[in-house]
Amino acid sequence: MDLAQITDSLQRDAVWVVFLNVLAQQAGLPVPAVPTLLLAGSLALSSTQLGQMLAAAIVASVIADWLWYMAGRAYGYRVLAGLCRLSINPGSCVSQTESRFVRWGLGSLVVAKFVPGFSTVAPPIAGALRMTLPSFVIAAAAGAALWAGLALGAGWLLRDEVNQAIGVLDRHAGSALLAVAIVFAVWLGWKLWQKYRFRQLAALPHITPAELLAAMETPHPPLVLDLRGHAMVAETGPLPGATITDPDTLFDVVGNWPRQQPIVTLCNCPEDASAIQAAHRLLKAGYLSARPLRGGYTAWRAATTTEEN
Repeated sequence: MDLAQITDSLQRDAVWVVFLNVLAQQAGLPVPAVPTLLLAGSLALSSTQLGQMLAAAIVASVIADWLWYMAGRAYGYRVLAGLCRLSINPGSCVSQTESRFVRWGLGSLVVAKFVPGFSTVAPPIAGALRMTLPSFVIAAAAGAALWAGLALGAGWLLRDEVNQAIGVLDRHAGSALLAVAIVFAVWLGWKLWQKYRFRQLAALPHITPAELLAAMETPHPPLVLDLRGHAMVAETGPLPGATITDPDTLFDVVGNWPRQQPIVTLCNCPEDASAIQAAHRLLKAGYLSARPLRGGYTAWRAATTTEEN
């Protein structure tokens, strides 16, 4: 199929192509949607067809967001932890994203589409935090309209340039594929470097649940910082003796805590990501003893349950 046939096919089925592409991307599949929106906008035959594409993109995005919202509402923090495990970089833990969601509120859903990774995580967080469905749908639709509208509009306004670019790519398909492969390799290398750097950070000393339980019984117990995120704290309740915080308010919560006294950080992240990062920040700030809890909340819960029995 030559370029003219591809163009004719896209012009004929653009609305469905936009709908399915946006639905797949917002559902979490690794497929880009912005290039499709730009191309579809450049091939729109009229403003009416452009409006139909925009409507299709909004509906597809809201459907995918609603499914994630319902998953978060039904399964709570387990959905967020599952998304975190899928990340190639454990350091980008969901609890950090959740703290920003809580701080920004409804506005976070409007800007979510412009932040890589956040567009998939934000809807289940909204569900886990019991955001009302009408508010969620309105905010998600507004964000989708802004995101898709800008991409489609750019394609429409720059349709001559986009079509010229397509022609160049068609004439130099081999070079274009090589460029795409190089970009992907650079991106993958950067992500693997981040993963390696996280492994380096994770080498600092940890504290086990048994050691923490024993330390909590001493006359000078450590300051325990709970970084699990608001969704899980609301779902399971606060930990006795722990102080709830997040990466953005870490030093506000620490306050005047003596720098020579021990601090323990815990989260419910794969590989204790948030707890490790918080401990490193505290050590760099001059606190002499900051250790993440090995195994996080899951290990703590298992240890306390065993002790109770």
